[in-house]
Amino acid sequence: MKLHRFGVVGLGMIADFHIQAIEALPNARLASVCSRNQEKVASLAQAYSCSGTTRYEELLADPEVEIVCVTTGSGSHFAIGREALLAGKHVLLEKPMAMTSAEAAELTQLAKERGLKLGVISQRRFEPQHQAVHRAIALGVLGKLLLLEVRCPFYRTQAYYDAADWRGTLLEDGGALMNQGIHSIDLMLWLAGPARSVMGMTATQTHRMEAEDLGLALVKFASGAYGTIMSSTSIQPGYPPTLRLYGERGSIHLEGASIAEWHVPGLPEPDPEQAEAGTGAGVSNPSHIPSRFHKLQLAQFLEALEKGGEPAVTGEDGQRAVALIEGIVRSAAESREIQL
Repeated sequence: MKLHRFGVVGLGMIADFHIQAIEALPNARLASVCSRNQEKVASLAQAYSCSGTTRYEELLADPEVEIVCVTTGSGSHFAIGREALLAGKHVLLEKPMAMTSAEAAELTQLAKERGLKLGVISQRRFEPQHQAVHRAIALGVLGKLLLLEVRCPFYRTQAYYDAADWRGTLLEDGGALMNQGIHSIDLMLWLAGPARSVMGMTATQTHRMEAEDLGLALVKFASGAYGTIMSSTSIQPGYPPTLRLYGERGSIHLEGASIAEWHVPGLPEPDPEQAEAGTGAGVSNPSHIPSRFHKLQLAQFLEALEKGGEPAVTGEDGQRAVALIEGIVRSAAESREIQL
């Protein structure tokens, strides 16, 4: 069994989920960690018997590192991801993969040119309820998709945004759509296919921040289906995300990790006992997500490396999610429908 060696750049809260996932995989090993915080680097390097550095360029130059997980602030994903690809490393980027679709496209093209794997963390695809819905659509039992509804009624305190200068900024973080809603937006695109146009509205209602804390959108898909999006960080106390799908022959309603309604002809509702606790959504606290779905995504990434397939969430997938959010924000600013 080949052992794949990971480097993790950025040692904030999200890095913990990556490190837990790496440690849980029999064919993976944490080879190096990087952060500007020397104390954190030293602590983790000792805990996991790996190397550590405060300069990510040193990690990228380490021949022991085969795969780089980029878990820094959103605004640096593009630059670090690009340098990692240029250094010949396979790359897993936390969401969003970049702050603009043009940057996302550049990363995707660079990975192809270099023959490297590029994946984007969208671990909610691996939750059992979403897997069940994807299977139902693939089997065609819902018939033609008519409408998908996404709601992310989350809550973040002002202290959350004040904790770091970059939080809530347009260039470094994004708002309720790019930061919190992007997981549900990725699910919507995974299930319904490419979006063709969008009408959006945004507002900053309860926080002192540059980006929006409320985003609303009406989406037209290439398939002819429609979609609605609501994402907010102002809804107290915070509620699980919901996803509703309506087809010409049936419908499905998801609430967090639960299947609230399953009206699918010829396909029994999945056993609720198979659904694992936790939505992976961080409804009111971003640290309240399980690491097991990161583990599943990392395991699939390694399988793609070994067998020559594609990652479950490709650079193109990450690019489409960023492009749709860009379209919502632009539509809100220009008060018109945006073609994607």
